[in-house]
Amino acid sequence: MTILVTGGAGYIGSHTTDRLIQQGNDVIVVDNLLTGHRAAINPKARFYEGDVRDREFLEGVFTKEKIDGVVHFAANSLVAESMKDPLKYFDNNDYGFIVLLETMVKFDVKKLVFSSTAATYGEAKEIPITETTPQIPTNPYGESKLTMEKFARWTDVAHGLKWVALRYFNVAGAKADGSIGEDHHPETHLIPIVLQVASGKRDTLQIFGGDYPTKDGTNVRDYVHVVDLADAHIEALNYLAEGNDSNAFNLGSATGFSNLEIVEAARKVTGQPIPYEIADRRPGDPSTLIASSQKAREILGWKPNYDDMEKIIATAWTWTQSHPDGYEK
Repeated sequence: MTILVTGGAGYIGSHTTDRLIQQGNDVIVVDNLLTGHRAAINPKARFYEGDVRDREFLEGVFTKEKIDGVVHFAANSLVAESMKDPLKYFDNNDYGFIVLLETMVKFDVKKLVFSSTAATYGEAKEIPITETTPQIPTNPYGESKLTMEKFARWTDVAHGLKWVALRYFNVAGAKADGSIGEDHHPETHLIPIVLQVASGKRDTLQIFGGDYPTKDGTNVRDYVHVVDLADAHIEALNYLAEGNDSNAFNLGSATGFSNLEIVEAARKVTGQPIPYEIADRRPGDPSTLIASSQKAREILGWKPNYDDMEKIIATAWTWTQSHPDGYEK
């Protein structure tokens, strides 16, 4: 298959591109490089630098390439930023998705896998969260992703464009050989920040909130390894290629880890003390997000290979040690 990966220079997109190529697919990457990295893209992929909101640019890519399916990652994804600048999220995530859907319809491309998020559930009333748990976002990022799901649903009704929305929880880790990994500026994800403290690039870790109704007062999250997540996107493409109907799946480990438990696991992996301090809560942060991924396991045949937190952190630590300054230096 010839697959277009939007946002393919980003963290999850680059790992998915790599796995697609490893499995013999022809891959085209579109990325504006605002947050992605050219060096993260597998050299066997064909790369077009541009923004999915640029209709002329995107139609040019579809004109030049015979695309069988799309995996869509291009989006903003910071909860705290979305609370401060919600319109940025609706512009990039939702308007960008409209342009992509319209282009797919125009060029008769019928298979789409896109990243949704656990943030569509908000402060879930049931744990673990299933695909039928009510989606009531508590931040504009989650709202923008839920809106994307609705856009996809109605596009299918009108045009027969089949899609899979993957609602994933916290993503972590890196390719095992350390060749690609997580490099955000600024970094806001817990595990890479913890490892920056372990490597001496930060003096201390800030944990946002110590008074949540959880086992130790800190946020509890479900983590999935980035390579397992990449494989789920490929399995979702295969699911659509087999003629199946549009669907949504949670992706997670079904196990919750508090922020303090992540710190303790990282101490074991790195052998470093990793000092931390408790800071104020971040607005829009739910206390607990844990997924049931039973549906993905049963229907997609997805089975995570990384189900141990220390092993997940170990791959991220390999990346951190081999790329202390990320991709840029």
